[in-house]
Amino acid sequence: MTPPLDAPLLDHTDDAVARPLPAALARARQDITAAARTLLAIPEATLVRPWVWRPDGQEEVRYGAYRAAEALEQAEIEARTAVSGLDATERRAARIVGPATAARWDLHGLLLPSDAMLDADPGNDEWSIRLVLGHVIGSQRAYGWGTAWWRAQSFDLADPALPKAIPDGFWATMPDEATTEAEGGLDDLLARLDAVMDLSAERLAGVPDPQLDLGARWSGFPVTVGFRLARWGSHIREHIIQIEKTFAMLGHDPSEPARLARHVLAAYGRAEATVFGRAEVDAGVARIAAGVREAAEAIDAAGAAAGA
Repeated sequence: MTPPLDAPLLDHTDDAVARPLPAALARARQDITAAARTLLAIPEATLVRPWVWRPDGQEEVRYGAYRAAEALEQAEIEARTAVSGLDATERRAARIVGPATAARWDLHGLLLPSDAMLDADPGNDEWSIRLVLGHVIGSQRAYGWGTAWWRAQSFDLADPALPKAIPDGFWATMPDEATTEAEGGLDDLLARLDAVMDLSAERLAGVPDPQLDLGARWSGFPVTVGFRLARWGSHIREHIIQIEKTFAMLGHDPSEPARLARHVLAAYGRAEATVFGRAEVDAGVARIAAGVREAAEAIDAAGAAAGA
């Protein structure tokens, strides 16, 4: 039988501490993405139209987006409260990877209207957005595989025998980031990133605290396993900035609906960060799902007022 693509991650992690993504959270993601697309479709000129958002008053259509983000920010607060009683027993790994999903959803929001620009050449030998995404996906896969390998070796950080690198053969089945990881349209690329990040969190967010201090390497430097986990979100943020610069090179100026959609997805990501990779978070996920429903209702109502 052919081993799964991510066998190096699966083989070097423990089923007993795996934390699969809750099904309710997966549904909330679908719903907030659909709402963001609805928002993106609102013509910019209609954002100033009146929206009777409560019986006692009205606002402009654009406020629908801000109302949606406000609902998600409230959901973040309530979700954090719902899981706060578990903080004393929650493993550090889950706390470390939480910010990575906030970065991931900001990236989703940045790229939402960008399918047509995937292969545009910014010039000066800079990467296209497709190549940037292929690199982000490949790097996240490598972070998962590599961190799992280092954890399994159980080296002390100060051990003079700490290997200089992971053996080359370990990477033999790693997909090429410029081709395989970069295949498909924007939805395919973002779905691939989600799958890789979610699996990495599933297998590593439950790592026992002492193992986070084990020795590893990053870019040749001796670091801890915990340091490598913290790189997930930081690496995505690096390439968010790169994509923003690429947009500027391409002369792309996001519309206001595009900026509002990014604002909403970023708010969702901050809410998801309160439960991402954590155990026993059903109450927090339920609160996030309720916030998503409220956000979607606001956007639908505003879109109807805009005639979209």
